[in-house]
Amino acid sequence: MLPFSRLVSARLPLIVAAAAAGLALTSCSPVVDVTPAKDAANAACAPMMLALPDALGDAKLRKTNAQATAAWGDPSLVILRCGVNVPGPTTDRCVSVNGVDWVIKEGNPVWTLTTFGREPATEILMDPDKISSATVLADLSPAALKIKATRNCVGQEDLQNLPTSK
Repeated sequence: MLPFSRLVSARLPLIVAAAAAGLALTSCSPVVDVTPAKDAANAACAPMMLALPDALGDAKLRKTNAQATAAWGDPSLVILRCGVNVPGPTTDRCVSVNGVDWVIKEGNPVWTLTTFGREPATEILMDPDKISSATVLADLSPAALKIKATRNCVGQEDLQNLPTSK
């Protein structure tokens, strides 16, 4: 059996080569430039950021250059920013996916999906022609649950049996 120092020196070229290969592979996907949200430094974003999935469908998680942000796909198919303005009452469509309410603003081509009733709010930018919004919301809702809900979306069906003012 080789002494530890000879074992390390014998394997050092392999370790250096593996590290260089790892750096070469990561350099293929540059860091994604994302503008952080105003409240990105909010401590409530941290548990959610740690719970983000490594992939959304076939889109792999990539590194970003800003706090409380994430991106999936190369080129980026989904961008996430925690700490955006909390949406107030809205007539925009709101859907509940796995316990998380999301306000949906359909743009052309980019949709903006924002958590509703959670502070800080989280925003997702995505093109539904490139990745399914159902996949994105289903895969990101478990992480979004890490930020406690204080309100829920109210739909027309919730307004059916309101008491009168008299």
